[in-house]
Amino acid sequence: MTELSFDIASLHDFYAMGGNPEHVIALSHQRLAAAADPGIFIHLLPTSDTRATALALGKFDPVSKPLWGIPFAVKDNIDVAGLPTTAACPDFAFQPSVHAPVVARLLEAGAILIGKTNLDQFATGLVGVRTPYPAPKNPFDPERVPGGSSSGSAVAVARRCVSFSLGTDTAGSGRVPAGLNNLVGLKPSLGALSTRGVLPACKTLDCVSIFALNVADARRVFDLVAHFDAQDPYSRPFVAHDGKVRMLGVPRQQDRLFFGDRAAERAYEKALSDMSRAGLPMREINMSDFFAVAQLLYEGPWVAERRAAIRAFMDKKPEALFPVTRNIISSADLFSATDMFEAFYKLQALRRATEKIWDEIDALVVPTSPIAPKVVDLEADPIGPNSRLGTYTNFVNLLDLCALAVPGPFRSDGMPAGTTLIAPRGHDRILTDLGARIFGGTGGFDAHRGSTAA
Repeated sequence: MTELSFDIASLHDFYAMGGNPEHVIALSHQRLAAAADPGIFIHLLPTSDTRATALALGKFDPVSKPLWGIPFAVKDNIDVAGLPTTAACPDFAFQPSVHAPVVARLLEAGAILIGKTNLDQFATGLVGVRTPYPAPKNPFDPERVPGGSSSGSAVAVARRCVSFSLGTDTAGSGRVPAGLNNLVGLKPSLGALSTRGVLPACKTLDCVSIFALNVADARRVFDLVAHFDAQDPYSRPFVAHDGKVRMLGVPRQQDRLFFGDRAAERAYEKALSDMSRAGLPMREINMSDFFAVAQLLYEGPWVAERRAAIRAFMDKKPEALFPVTRNIISSADLFSATDMFEAFYKLQALRRATEKIWDEIDALVVPTSPIAPKVVDLEADPIGPNSRLGTYTNFVNLLDLCALAVPGPFRSDGMPAGTTLIAPRGHDRILTDLGARIFGGTGGFDAHRGSTAA
């Protein structure tokens, strides 16, 4: 039983042959104990509760309940009724009385919640270690960061404690951890998944993201939870585009930024070579305007949205914030309303400039993480490595694009690398079709057995 795959198809095959979800729940906890990583979860549901949920499912029925018996986890800035929402800040914690709609839809589909996961406090960061709780450990190398802000959500899936998890993504938090943990990370089009019941980071840019062991599972979860929520002011009807990818865009040579990390650079070049051999045509793209957009997110006044999300709490208890998080969010006070409007004007001009690129290509292929920083690197410089991790992610939500991180060739040092596919809004399913073509099989590299498995 310890070798049981946790991808959805394998678990449903197990159940169809008489397997019991109680065994899966027990295995989930066994794997968590074996990981010896107290930083993955902030809240674990008692096994008595999860077993009661499993019993209430009744007879195995994957038709009426497409996620029957599938274990999952939720980032702890997303509301789960009866469990605290902390956003990795204990003094901020509150206990919601209702589930966020994305959680409710998964439970209605028969999924079994295991617990709520750790994160960079208030979803501010891409490193995954800005938390007052023990930081989650990267399962491939505990000296490396796990990626954030959805660190616990990614590590829970990478450790096969759950089949999939929910994260959030504002600047790359649903993609960077996927890349550093060899997972699939789907960042949907803005508004496709309800963000009601999600503590905002930047409300105009936030989206709920999905971590999974393979593209099919990410697609299945997306299809189940994507819906228009009239009670969410930022929900938008999802209009799916159909079509095939005829041309891929890749950064031109001078725009392939790896900051001296040759292992990351070689892995990306190998990924492009593999795609080329698979018959996917490519065209080099000037990334200058994309990089200019990326700079707006963390170097411009959008940080004020983070301040707005927790303004009352931060004004009352600034000492409760993780020091790096407090310093970043406090920088909002340096910007004026005039600065914000000027940034909006600049963004709109850059949006118009980048729109032309989608006339030439159907999807953009970039490195997910151009570096794989060590935790000790952040002790010397808590900001620089985090900023570099967002090189190819920060611009996506500002430009209203969708993205899919997929595993790729491993780095020479044994760390995952991964690539990210990017396309205009509404092309989410086109990206999953492309991702499934690039990332074949049923799962990624298993950190525990050194082989491909789910």
